[in-house]
Amino acid sequence: MDGDTGAGPAVRSRSAGWWASSAEEVQAATNAVITVIDPPLPHAADGPLAGVRVGLTDNIDTAGVRTTCGSAYFADRVPDLDAEVVSRLAAAGAQQVAKLNMSEFAIGLTSQNSASGPVRNPWAPDRIAGGSSGGGAAAVATGLVDVALGTDTGGSVRVPAAACGVTGLRPGAFVVPDAGAFPVCELIDTVGPIARDVELVARTFAVLAGREPRRLQPAPPRRIGVPTPWFDDLDAGVAEVVRAVGRAFADGGTELVPVTVPGIGSALDVLYTMVYAEIADRHQQRLAAPELLQPETLTRIRVGEGLSEDERDEALGAQREFQRGLDELFAQVDALLTPALPIDVPLAGEREDVLAVTRQIAQLTAPWSLHAGPTLALPAGPHPVSGMPVGVQLTAAVGGEDLLLDAGAWFQQCTSWHQLRPPCTVD
Repeated sequence: MDGDTGAGPAVRSRSAGWWASSAEEVQAATNAVITVIDPPLPHAADGPLAGVRVGLTDNIDTAGVRTTCGSAYFADRVPDLDAEVVSRLAAAGAQQVAKLNMSEFAIGLTSQNSASGPVRNPWAPDRIAGGSSGGGAAAVATGLVDVALGTDTGGSVRVPAAACGVTGLRPGAFVVPDAGAFPVCELIDTVGPIARDVELVARTFAVLAGREPRRLQPAPPRRIGVPTPWFDDLDAGVAEVVRAVGRAFADGGTELVPVTVPGIGSALDVLYTMVYAEIADRHQQRLAAPELLQPETLTRIRVGEGLSEDERDEALGAQREFQRGLDELFAQVDALLTPALPIDVPLAGEREDVLAVTRQIAQLTAPWSLHAGPTLALPAGPHPVSGMPVGVQLTAAVGGEDLLLDAGAWFQQCTSWHQLRPPCTVD
């Protein structure tokens, strides 16, 4: 199962299946796929996801199929067992057809630090696709797959969904089993679906969570909280698009409520303390062979090594306090509306200060990773200057997945942003 790194996907077996010449062209343009699974993994003949083509970010174990975590360190790793989510998808009839490119070990929000080469945004190849599940969002946007499964720590489902103009859900904590998904930070990680529209995200989420799929009931929330101070520092084009989303909900009868989120100013540092500390612990043994790690990954491990036990304990306490504040806030509003990225989709190759770039991208996704409830990322329209996708987030209380999915379905009934296709697509 040896494969190229960056020149194209490795193939377990090749047959006259789903991977056609147009898929080869999309792969050449985006580098979204690490391994093609053709024929697809064994799956039930019917079920709620029958006929749906699913790609799996390459930190999700697939029995007998190479699972690299985007790292040369795991270049030849072939798991013996499927991840639990893989088993659930197969039982629901999904055709699992590809392992998707990603930031190494799911560390980072650009998908530029992969042993298989960087993921390129299908809307503009000189821009990032977001990360860590950049290959998943690019594959969905271009039609290589119908659904991608990713893992979200600080925004790794939501950032690429926003950057590529598709829909992504970070489910609430521990709602979806993570057994068999290589972790970044076990207290924070969730496995979530990316698809073009809310309906397929909702159907996939139900399967992942072990629930019966339900019929969506599109409806705007009664009250949406808008953390107004954040708009002061936004890119002007992003702010314009997000305000238009707010007006759409208001026109639908939603009351927009200015709110202050307690602890929001320090949330990013709290999250990164927790995440980098666990990264350092988890990857300590791999420092014996640093040449196998991407420089950006190595930088983050080194940062984590410098964190003290007191700093870790303080971060855990701050997370609990942040959650208490959110629980009180969600007693007043049904959801919170925020941008996904505070800036336009960044150009690729801007790596002079990887930590600063990541902090900038993560400003608006990382806080909700401290929250035990769900967040839904929705495409909201093109940036008025660059034309790149702009995404928004809706966040709800613990257990609020259905509320978010109904709200997102309503928004997508009123708009057509989720139907836009990048120039590079599968026929």
